[in-house]
Amino acid sequence: MHQVPDAEIVLRWCRAGLDALAAAREEVDALNVYPVPDADTGTNLYLTMEAAVAAAQAYTDENDDDGARLAGVVGAVAAGALRGARGNSGIILAQMLRGVADVLSRPGVTLADGTALADGLALAADEAYRAVAVPTEGTMLTVARAAAVAAHAAADTPAPTLAQVALAAAEAARRAVARTPDQLEVLRRAGVVDAGGRGLSALLDAFDTVLTGRRPLPEPRTVGAHTVPSPALSTPWPPSIGYGTPGYEVMYLLDALEPAVDLLKERLAGIGDSLVVSGGGREWSVHVHADDAGAAIEAALDAGRPHRIRVTHLDTDRHRAVHRDDHSRVVVAFAAGAGLAELFAAAGAVVVATALGHRPSTAEMLAAVQGSTAGDTANVVILPNERDAVPVAEAAAAELRAAGRRAAVIPTVAQVQGLAALAVHEPNRAFEADVVAMTTAAGHTRHGAVTVAATEAVTMAGVCQPGDVLGVVEGDFAVIGADLLGVATDVVGRMLSAGGELVTVVTGDGATLGLADGVALAVRRAHPEADTVVYHGGQARYPLLLGVE
Repeated sequence: MHQVPDAEIVLRWCRAGLDALAAAREEVDALNVYPVPDADTGTNLYLTMEAAVAAAQAYTDENDDDGARLAGVVGAVAAGALRGARGNSGIILAQMLRGVADVLSRPGVTLADGTALADGLALAADEAYRAVAVPTEGTMLTVARAAAVAAHAAADTPAPTLAQVALAAAEAARRAVARTPDQLEVLRRAGVVDAGGRGLSALLDAFDTVLTGRRPLPEPRTVGAHTVPSPALSTPWPPSIGYGTPGYEVMYLLDALEPAVDLLKERLAGIGDSLVVSGGGREWSVHVHADDAGAAIEAALDAGRPHRIRVTHLDTDRHRAVHRDDHSRVVVAFAAGAGLAELFAAAGAVVVATALGHRPSTAEMLAAVQGSTAGDTANVVILPNERDAVPVAEAAAAELRAAGRRAAVIPTVAQVQGLAALAVHEPNRAFEADVVAMTTAAGHTRHGAVTVAATEAVTMAGVCQPGDVLGVVEGDFAVIGADLLGVATDVVGRMLSAGGELVTVVTGDGATLGLADGVALAVRRAHPEADTVVYHGGQARYPLLLGVE
């Protein structure tokens, strides 16, 4: 069996880890309440890992030989992370990667039995604790230590493997993340886990995936199920997460000898807090929160040569508002049936009942907004869910904007597009980002339907007679048949011909027993790569509404 070189394993983990942080970035940002609620931990971890991956890729592009390749790759990863580190979480991650690199770059080290990984994680945890001026339990430091302890326990078993050690570390990290609210009062009060620990857990899960191919089984999105957490405090935010924190985040790279860096740490500890210093030799990365940014930079000038200096204003008032008030919004959705209304309401929307083909008035839309409990200042998102209702929704949004409200229309022309938009709606996401996500989801959803002809008519598919079953694709009658299942299968097949991962089936009046299951079975046989979700919509005239994402 072909043995994957150790250096290639590290490279694959770096890429998979970056993808994992990209997927978790928004969630981790939202979890970020400690030490400052600046909602950027996920982004900082991602940018730090991105720099590490770029450095590793540059090294491999320049070095084609396999000699000492592992040491070169891990060295490039550590150096890239150090230079590209963002925020205190990024610098801690960079220091951890340096610890792993120090172990894996030793002569004769291999990854095969997992011992080197366990030793690397142990040194990574030690280095992370040393990098932080005031280590705090219940943070990514605690998660790193738990992963290292579990990795060593696995490595000490008879005939250990790298995959076993990586799995033990990943599982321990997940458990440690879940315990962080019990260790840090700020997290408990906010009702969230530690952001940095969650990001580190995602990286360790990615290593397990690279080694075993094991990954969480994907599940179809559920309307109303949200993944972006919302820190919720019923009492004023304590000083450690907002009030009384220094005004600036100061970061720089520093060329200096270690004795000078030790003196710098002492000076910076008296100037500010959240002090993290990562690095070794002559190359260091420094992070501190301080009211006097100039003093923090002047201290670096006395220690060595600072460069790539970044000073960011810590607008804690704004970040408190983001976590507590800025996400106030109302989503108005027009539902064509009782079941659809329940789905939309479960997703947090204000629901207006309307029959398919009925165009609600601007007054109805505005009344729905005013009748919500979100207040007169909430941002507004409108889901018309009917083609003719889109311009009406735009007119209502214009009225709201004229009154000083922020309003957006997601141009949903079908009920299934409204479901797709609400499936990605995150109340705790920034307004603009939420509108973009919902618009993208709706735009990527092809829509169809099945109905029964009431009269003779000429359609794009030909002449239909009363009682014929009609299949609708993207608003046009495209299929004429004799039975509901056959026509529905044809419609779904046409929509899936251009690709798709999720089929949505919404049953309405006239849907026969087993019809939806029959459609799901047909999809599974012809397109096993696609999942199917079934909802009861209760809409009139259309036994089935169909969507493909």
